[in-house]
Amino acid sequence: MRADRSLEIVLAEDGVLLREGLAGLLTRFGHRVVASVGDAEALVEAVGAHAPDIVVTDVRMPPGFTDEGLRAAVALRAADPRLPVLVLSQYVEQTYASELLDSGDGTGVGYLLKDRVGDVEEFVDALLGVAGGGTVVDPEVVRQLLRRRRDPLERLSPREREVLALMAEGRSNMAIARSLVVSEAAVGKHIGNILTKLDLPPAEDDHRRVLAVVTYLRG
Repeated sequence: MRADRSLEIVLAEDGVLLREGLAGLLTRFGHRVVASVGDAEALVEAVGAHAPDIVVTDVRMPPGFTDEGLRAAVALRAADPRLPVLVLSQYVEQTYASELLDSGDGTGVGYLLKDRVGDVEEFVDALLGVAGGGTVVDPEVVRQLLRRRRDPLERLSPREREVLALMAEGRSNMAIARSLVVSEAAVGKHIGNILTKLDLPPAEDDHRRVLAVVTYLRG
């Protein structure tokens, strides 16, 4: 689901240049950055003051430059499970990434690596998707979380693992088929096998498929 409207955004990023760059980018796409902060404490205060449509935050922030931003995001979602949160990071922090994806009912949440910001349209689409209640997970996040569930995945063929990673990105059968250069019928067969082998519930739409995969990843 997309949020086809102007969003009010709280932005948290300790790097001044990237923070200003993101704020400018979001403004050019018609959104309003109601607060732009550089640490986790200020992030929590800004959300309380502005009640934004979505939070965009880095993981590593002052004072420790470890996982303060991600922990703040998890805490914000615990306080208000309906608050959409999009986390940007240079790396995958597996423990809190799992907690973030597990927060609320798994909707309105995203975890992207900063390299994705280089694709402006894809980043803005992810922002709109999360604000609209969608779930967006970077492929590398998926791969690292999948490694935590290595034993059940031994049931999957290499091609099925590829399809699973693309499913977790929220891609449609057509998009998966284009990416792997196979037919949609073949993709449908692979997805059926994956759902069966991993004991995932059948799903009719892309968002439910993402939630099914995320449920498996965090289990």
